[in-house]
Amino acid sequence: MEKNDNSAKPDYKRIYKDIINMKFPDKMDLCKVLFEKEILSTLDIIILNKIVFGINDENNESINNKYKVYSRQDIYNILKFQKTEFLNNTQLAKHFKMSRNTITKWKKMYRI
Repeated sequence: MEKNDNSAKPDYKRIYKDIINMKFPDKMDLCKVLFEKEILSTLDIIILNKIVFGINDENNESINNKYKVYSRQDIYNILKFQKTEFLNNTQLAKHFKMSRNTITKWKKMYRI
């Protein structure tokens, strides 16, 4: 019997499409490329959230960062981004609004 990892995940594509259709129909064109993807990554969802709701104030941003969860593929993409853009841990942490310690931990765990 195979496990279906997507069974426990919310259908973010459908959720964001409904929100955009109901409240922000003018933003549908900006999100079209993301909706064409078969599976949305965590980073795609964060981008969608920024497009739809705009940038949060610092208070909400810090609260929301506590509940972010990244898959291995997302972690790999973030660390790959660091290499391609020649960023150090501090710059990468600032770009993705996360802790430098988290990035260091990921680099040790995945040896990238």
